[in-house]
Amino acid sequence: MDDEQNRLLSGETLIDLSYHDDDIIGVTGGVFIEAPPEEVWKTLTDYDNLSKTLPKVVASRLVEKKNGEIILEQTGKTGILIFEKTVNFRLKIYEEHLHRVTFEQISGDFHIYHGEWLLETHPEHEGTFLHYNAQIKPLFFAPPILVSFVQRQDLPGILHAHKQRAESAASALCDLNT
Repeated sequence: MDDEQNRLLSGETLIDLSYHDDDIIGVTGGVFIEAPPEEVWKTLTDYDNLSKTLPKVVASRLVEKKNGEIILEQTGKTGILIFEKTVNFRLKIYEEHLHRVTFEQISGDFHIYHGEWLLETHPEHEGTFLHYNAQIKPLFFAPPILVSFVQRQDLPGILHAHKQRAESAASALCDLNT
């Protein structure tokens, strides 16, 4: 088992940022969730209710689902303090059941916004490693240092919200079975 998995198993939430050409910010994050992939999957793909469960998501609506492609509209809050801004975007999403959710903005307030959620298991541990990878560049003026600061501040809350919801659902399921 590698160092990253050990850190996640010990309860750490990992966030890493990188700077790319043309002011694009790379962001990765990870958390270990004490729930089976099925419960984590439900939290990730409950598109119409993400605004009820995730911080900074104001609205989320599944617009269309056909031929393995999902169109999702979202409104969120981004920024800090007086620099907070409401952003709107429409995402094209592809799902690989219980393994990966990839997304790419097709319209909205970002020049670049694409990435993926990955679910991994390990044979020695009951639970799911949830990873997030994305590249971001807003259409509005925001220096890369501010974008990276906001990502470092917001992503842990999003990861923890998924963790809390999946673990609560798994616990409720265990209670029903006992």
